[in-house]
Amino acid sequence: MGIDKLVRGNPKSKNRKEPKSDNLQLKLLFKLYTFLARRTDSEFNKKVARRLAMSRLNKAPLSTRHLAKYMARRLDKTCVVVGPILDDPRQIEVPENLKVVALKFSETARQRIIASGGQCLTFDEFA
Repeated sequence: MGIDKLVRGNPKSKNRKEPKSDNLQLKLLFKLYTFLARRTDSEFNKKVARRLAMSRLNKAPLSTRHLAKYMARRLDKTCVVVGPILDDPRQIEVPENLKVVALKFSETARQRIIASGGQCLTFDEFA
């Protein structure tokens, strides 16, 4: 005989319902993407809303070197990162026409992406 896991009612969801941060921009972005997730059938909006509610540890930064590596064959697509984008001075050049959406960018990362002909967007501009 197996163990009945639903003895005490429905299992509780482990995901956060809203961000714990006091950051107003983050709360408004979460509100926007939960609205979009509810009103459209897009899985993308649901994933972004869930990731916006995550803790700061789970929104780790991504360097331009790793960004270039992941987007090497997908330069026609838009890269969406729920976290900051940081510059890597060891990387000599950033790929051309790179479209990136992120929570925030370091000044040098934004300059290098725009100088190579790419675009840096925030989530409110992307929505």
